Amino acid sequence: MNFLRGVMGGPSAGPQPSGADTIQKLCDRVASSTLLDDRRDAVRALKSLSKKYRLEVGIQAMEHLIHVLQTDRSDSEIIGYALDTLYNVISNDLEEEEQDDSEEENLPKQVDDLGSQFTEIFIKQQENVTLLLTLVEEFDFHVRWPGVKLLTSLLKQQGPQVQQIILVSPMGVSRLMDLLADSREVIRNDGVLLLQQLTKSNAAIQKIVAFENAFERLLDIITEEGNSDGGIVVEDCLLLLQNLLKNNNSNQNFFKEGSYIQRMKPWFEVEDDNCGWSAQKVTNLHLMLQLVRVLVSPTNPPGATSSCQKAMFHCGLLQQLCTILMATGVPADILTETINTVSEVIRGCQMNQDYFASVNAPSNPPRPAIVVLLMSMVNERQPFVLRCAVLYCFQCFLYKNQKGQGEIVSTLLPSTIDATGNSVSAGQLLCGGLFSTDSLSNWCAAVALAHALQENATLKEQLLRVQLATSIGNPPVSLLQQCTNILSQGDKIDRRGSKVQTRVGLLMLLCTWLSNCSIAVTHFLHNPANIPFLTGQIAENLGEEEQLVQGLCALLLGISIYYNDNSLENYRKEKLKQLIEKRIGRENFIEKLGFISKHELYSRAAQKPQPSFSSPDHMMFDHEFTKLVKELEGVISKAIYKSSEEDKKEEEVKKTLEQHDNIVTHYKKVIREQDQELEELKQRINTLTSQNEQLQATVTQQVSQIQQHKDQYNLLKVQLGKDTQHHNSHSDTFQMNGIQTEEASKLKEELEEWKNKHELLQGQLREKDSLIEKLKSSQLEMGTTEQSSQTSKSAGLEHNNELQKELEVLRSQIQLQSAEISKLQIENQKLQNTTADPVLGGSGATAANSSELEGRLEQEIKELKSELKALSEEKESLKQHLDSSTSTVAILQDEKSKLQQEVAESKKEQDDLLVLLADQDQKLSALKIKLKDLGVPVEDEDDIESGDQGDEDEDGDEEEQD
Repeated sequence: MNFLRGVMGGPSAGPQPSGADTIQKLCDRVASSTLLDDRRDAVRALKSLSKKYRLEVGIQAMEHLIHVLQTDRSDSEIIGYALDTLYNVISNDLEEEEQDDSEEENLPKQVDDLGSQFTEIFIKQQENVTLLLTLVEEFDFHVRWPGVKLLTSLLKQQGPQVQQIILVSPMGVSRLMDLLADSREVIRNDGVLLLQQLTKSNAAIQKIVAFENAFERLLDIITEEGNSDGGIVVEDCLLLLQNLLKNNNSNQNFFKEGSYIQRMKPWFEVEDDNCGWSAQKVTNLHLMLQLVRVLVSPTNPPGATSSCQKAMFHCGLLQQLCTILMATGVPADILTETINTVSEVIRGCQMNQDYFASVNAPSNPPRPAIVVLLMSMVNERQPFVLRCAVLYCFQCFLYKNQKGQGEIVSTLLPSTIDATGNSVSAGQLLCGGLFSTDSLSNWCAAVALAHALQENATLKEQLLRVQLATSIGNPPVSLLQQCTNILSQGDKIDRRGSKVQTRVGLLMLLCTWLSNCSIAVTHFLHNPANIPFLTGQIAENLGEEEQLVQGLCALLLGISIYYNDNSLENYRKEKLKQLIEKRIGRENFIEKLGFISKHELYSRAAQKPQPSFSSPDHMMFDHEFTKLVKELEGVISKAIYKSSEEDKKEEEVKKTLEQHDNIVTHYKKVIREQDQELEELKQRINTLTSQNEQLQATVTQQVSQIQQHKDQYNLLKVQLGKDTQHHNSHSDTFQMNGIQTEEASKLKEELEEWKNKHELLQGQLREKDSLIEKLKSSQLEMGTTEQSSQTSKSAGLEHNNELQKELEVLRSQIQLQSAEISKLQIENQKLQNTTADPVLGGSGATAANSSELEGRLEQEIKELKSELKALSEEKESLKQHLDSSTSTVAILQDEKSKLQQEVAESKKEQDDLLVLLADQDQKLSALKIKLKDLGVPVEDEDDIESGDQGDEDEDGDEEEQD
């Protein structure tokens, strides 16, 4: 025990052993002691020495400590001491120690090396990490907490290796996810830190953690801690959420589908009194905004970004962000990040862009949020990062938003400018920034105006109408002219900031304006001072800083050549090429043009859409402009080397191809229209067929009803015959005979009416037979050669045959009814005979029998009259059905004649189309051969058709937007 007293600081006699000797003795005690208490005391002593003698404990005791973890798991106290000791050895998070200054300078590097080396030794045996995962499952606080800390330290030192071990371990990640459900906040919070290290740069583990319900648990923790008002725990949870979502499309989709975006809205519900912004709240809100940007980042797949943008609008998250944007008292860094977040939420989403355009700032009078933001952008007293954020917001608002572009440009046109001057428009702010004495405002305004013209030839032409009043008494000049004037006088104007920056901004605006707009090129060339200025700039040997301006001047001159329609005689393509050859040289021109893409700032701007610059001097290129340079650099180089004859041939070929494309497009349109008409005719035939089927079903029902009436009539007839025989056996029937005579006369009249109706129906049937014969003869005369009309003809023949069958059925029914009528006549004659012959020898009948017979006869006659009335109603319904069939036959005959005419016309038109298309194909093939001989790349027919389809889709989109 004297030895332990010496280690623990107690009094001892004799010389003190060194630290290494003490550690060696403690390790021997851990390895050799049979009593658990002795081993526990030794491990506790090693723990107390592990911070001061980290190297010695790590080298001598690590193997013994791992053995303790394996063999003494029943004692939580010794396991806890062992885990704490290993943590002190492996972790680089050192507590403050009393050390010399010289030691402190060399300490960080040694610490990093020690932690990495000891971690490598520990994980060399994968069973050690698996053992540690098992210990983390223990509920005992003294085991679980140090286990979590040790595993976190291992991940910090050797992250990828430890991640791989945990990934292949059975249920390894799932075990660690249970830490988030621990009721002890210390373990839960350290579990969040552990998962942060575990999910770094490992997509597989990120997916497993996400599908282990991590989003739900983390959002619950953030809500419990008070959202943005929470402490460091909220920050740790947000960092873990960023690890799970950043660059992980699967987890982003899972987050959106799980309706977790809706749960982010309460994060941004800040109170009106924003004076008390703590540092932790600023950090939390900053991370929350970054998390929103992760979901709508431009680097994500377009479909995923679009769905998240729509979800943010529908749940009110975008509206909440705009509220923060327009609030007062918000810290500058939070306001800047909010602007960047709103920018990416609305980028490329028409619905969100329209909402943002409708947002007004809480001022008197209310102003659009866009105008307020632009005022900040052109104000040189605002922070640089804030001005960059506003520019990015404006760019995102105009990205793929032709409606927004038109609204911005319309504020510059003469017809829409507010004559009273009470309100400042976006266009006026851009022009003010473009011509101010601050170079950064010049650059931002030029880039913003270029985005208003991006991929919109109509607005490029409309912007040519803008007139500016430069000074009192002088005539107004166009915006294009004023830009070129400032460009040519750039060195003479005293500006704050880089003069190169102003010229670069103006040149980028002019290049964007003139590209793909021949009218703008003509206006530019109409000023005789522009071309000499460009050639003079390109030909000079300037310093490295001016080389960028030379490259942009070469690009602008190349655009003036490539998109030149030769409408100005003095500035035709060939003359401009000759000017380059004489004053600059083609090789020198191409070299100066290449200065742009070789510039370091160009490469930075091409990486991502957001303008992020370390200082205002580095603000030279815009992301969208880099795309334009890539597109035009090659074609301008080819255009410079082409001869005039090649240009003429290429123009002729282009015009011819355009004409042929127009013709082909027209005929395609005609064919589509004919296809639509055929589809409509087929639908009408199907409708008529269904109507015919309904009529057949009606006839079938009526036939069954007639059969039922016939059966009932036969029963009545049998009963009437029996009653007649019974009545003949009586003698005293003179009064009854009188009654029967009256009824018989009525029956006779009804039978006469039935005969007349029968004759009328037979006449109508003869007319229908003649009509069907005519249809048959007309069908035999018609040919069946037209392939396009076979479907309609066959449908008409089938329909006529069905109608003929229907008429045959009706005819047979009427014949049956006539037979029944004849039977009724015979029965009536019999009744008359029975009433005419008096019966003799009936003196034995009593008066009572005569009255009974009279009653029965009256009842039978009433029943017979009701049956005859029902038969007459059925006959009337059959007649109406026959009339409807007659009208249907007439309609079908008219439809048939119209179909025959339309089929004949469509066949004639298709024959003409085939002839024309054959001629056009021959001409196109010949022209393509010529183009290939000239070295011009020719697109295939599939590419042309896809291009046509794309143009039609774009036209459809424009019409919908209009």
